[in-house]
Amino acid sequence: MKVILLEDVSNLGKMGETIEVKSGYARNFLIPGKKAVRATSKNVKAQEHHLRAIEKTLEADAERTRSHSQKLSDLTLTFTRKAGESGRLFGSVTNMDLADAVSAQGMTLDRKLIQLEDPIRELGEFEVPVKLPHDVPATLKVIVEKEADEEEKE
Repeated sequence: MKVILLEDVSNLGKMGETIEVKSGYARNFLIPGKKAVRATSKNVKAQEHHLRAIEKTLEADAERTRSHSQKLSDLTLTFTRKAGESGRLFGSVTNMDLADAVSAQGMTLDRKLIQLEDPIRELGEFEVPVKLPHDVPATLKVIVEKEADEEEKE
């Protein structure tokens, strides 16, 4: 039986594909679970229209993501932290700190998208990659400076 997949099904296919499966599998699992519909000419045309609409929406979303990526790449985040003589921080700068700093700039960024392997524990400039949807690359520029000591302030 030919069916059109309405969602991704592991080991079978991706959404929108027309595939051939055994009729019992289609009748007992795919169709009742709303994972597929029969591949009639009416359903094929409806699915093609639906996929075109989804494609337009995804393209608009990808364009917004590219714009967001450009804004993130233009952004420079500066942190002042207490550090020892060797330039090693007493604390660290984490992806949560970076996400909070980005939201303080008026943009939104989920901390899980920030690809910081280990927290930043030293002074300097860093390039931190961000994994945005639609495989759009972005990089945050992070500067960690030494906080002035109490003795230096006086």
